[in-house]
Amino acid sequence: QVQLVESGGGLVQAGGSLRLSCAASGITFSRNAMGWYRQAPGKQREFVARISSAGTTNYADSVKGRFTISRDNAKNTVYLQMNSLKPEDTAVYYCNTRISMFDYWGQGTQVTVSS
Repeated sequence: QVQLVESGGGLVQAGGSLRLSCAASGITFSRNAMGWYRQAPGKQREFVARISSAGTTNYADSVKGRFTISRDNAKNTVYLQMNSLKPEDTAVYYCNTRISMFDYWGQGTQVTVSS
């Protein structure tokens, strides 16, 4: 079955950096677009970044220029490099892929940015 496992979250000071990883299994990874979403306390889950199977990327306006999504098809892993972190980036970050109109999610990894 499809499994997405995130890692790399933690506590960081404002201005710092983190790199999140999402290891995928049960899918033909190279053929799937992959995305990152986040959910802050009391807020709805929101889109952060996406990378297509061809490597085309797009980002939420709030993270453009600070976050970079990338993928390693040999490792079935998608990454989210987060730089210049702000307290408002604090959230649980989720990895996502959509197959046949169905969304699959990881368990999430907590990112906390202190001011």
